[in-house]
Amino acid sequence: MRKFDLEFAVGLFMVMGILCLGYISIKLGKMEILGDKGYEVEAVFSNSGGLKTGSSVVIAGVDVGRVKRVALDDYQARVVLNLPLNVKIQEDAIASIKTKGLIGEKYVEITPGGADELIKPGGRIRDTQSAVDFEELISNYVFGKL
Repeated sequence: MRKFDLEFAVGLFMVMGILCLGYISIKLGKMEILGDKGYEVEAVFSNSGGLKTGSSVVIAGVDVGRVKRVALDDYQARVVLNLPLNVKIQEDAIASIKTKGLIGEKYVEITPGGADELIKPGGRIRDTQSAVDFEELISNYVFGKL
């Protein structure tokens, strides 16, 4: 009987450990299990500069959403952003692709506009600024094109 209690306790401990590991993995990976809460907005950039699915969407330095999809459409990068329902974007907002530090990860920064009209779910941010290509800047400087 004592051996059964010990084996049961060890098994229960292992199951709890695996569940905790799964929970931490999901939270650190910022994955959505039960579906995305919020709405989608798209933006079209001439150059995505290495932006990836799952990258942050930031407004005023606050992480408010995620990049849901990056796809090529008519030789431009179509980026679909997933934003929470409580975040409203004005029609004249500007979406820019920025880098955290010099060689850090890419993210989308939304600069709010001043218009009264809001972008509806499934709408599009019209004003965009593509990522800065440091290689191109350095090349232009070296070859005297600046």
